[in-house]
Amino acid sequence: MIEEEILALLRLQKTPMIGDILAKKLIAHIGSAADIFKEKKNILQKINGIGKFTIENLFDNSNQRLAELEFEYIKQNKIQYSYFLDNDYPVNLKHCIDGPILFFRDGSIDFSNDKIISIVGTRRMTNYGNSFCEKLIDELAVYNPIIVSGFAYGVDICAHKSAIKNNLQTIAVLAHGLDKTYPIAHKKYIHNVTKRGGFITDFFHNEAPQRENFLKRNRIVAGLSKATIVIESASKGGSLVTADIANSYDRDVFALPGRINDIMSQGCNDLIYRNKAHLLQSSEDIVKMLNWDMSKAIPTKQTRLFLDLTEDEQKIVDFLELKEQAVIDAIALDTQIPLSQLVTILLQLELKNIVKPFPGKIFKLS
Repeated sequence: MIEEEILALLRLQKTPMIGDILAKKLIAHIGSAADIFKEKKNILQKINGIGKFTIENLFDNSNQRLAELEFEYIKQNKIQYSYFLDNDYPVNLKHCIDGPILFFRDGSIDFSNDKIISIVGTRRMTNYGNSFCEKLIDELAVYNPIIVSGFAYGVDICAHKSAIKNNLQTIAVLAHGLDKTYPIAHKKYIHNVTKRGGFITDFFHNEAPQRENFLKRNRIVAGLSKATIVIESASKGGSLVTADIANSYDRDVFALPGRINDIMSQGCNDLIYRNKAHLLQSSEDIVKMLNWDMSKAIPTKQTRLFLDLTEDEQKIVDFLELKEQAVIDAIALDTQIPLSQLVTILLQLELKNIVKPFPGKIFKLS
């Protein structure tokens, strides 16, 4: 792309009242981003959605200076970028009306793989959600999918780490510029994400992580993927916004169910109840719905769901899902269930064929 065109695109991105939809409309009418700023104002005003104030913002010279500074950063740091009319622009995102006209990327991202799924959820995930997320990605690894998420606490970073552990490509979509790190605690994961995939953003390099940016980046998380998976969510949250956006793009949405009184399952349960998401019980649900090659056998050890357990029983199951096995004292310490009660509950779980006892007072899931 010639310098004049990339500068014009950057200028469009920085212009207030010009979002991606209107920017695409302008480019379609005028022919190129550079020609927009050469066109007569009275011609531009004839385009539906372009008014007097939009024109004033469009020709504000301060936006040109910001574009020039960003272009210098791109050149100096050898930042890769994708334009929505270029062949290397992700196919799934190209089909989204509000997909970014231009986004920046860092790392070794390969969009030739069409098996792309987004995994989102609460920042306060439970052992239940953590265990399911890790096992889900482990079981899907044989299909070599790309795992997309938002690099935040909780479900996001769990998805990225699990993808890296299984040698899968992972893409972190940022709500800020490439020159920022948020949360700062995740700086230690940057190298591995870059090595096994990379970062994507449509914000300028020095853009801080503002609250509204997170909602805006969710459209990219949903748009890149064939399916969005919600692991855990309260009744309100950014992951539910991502699910709504994915539905608006006519993409598949999956949600992990939980007990009706669990705060972090309320959002997922509601998505399923309102037919806004498929019930997710195992990796096989995703493979079948997305028509992936079923000849690649899914590991027989599927993630189990026990929806009819008492609160204390579920605590024990969640703990054993995470640890795989544990002595009774460790179970009592983690679940805060008195030992005298724990013995009885473990017996009930054994009778339900959910837990098996082993010598040394060790317990495992059946």
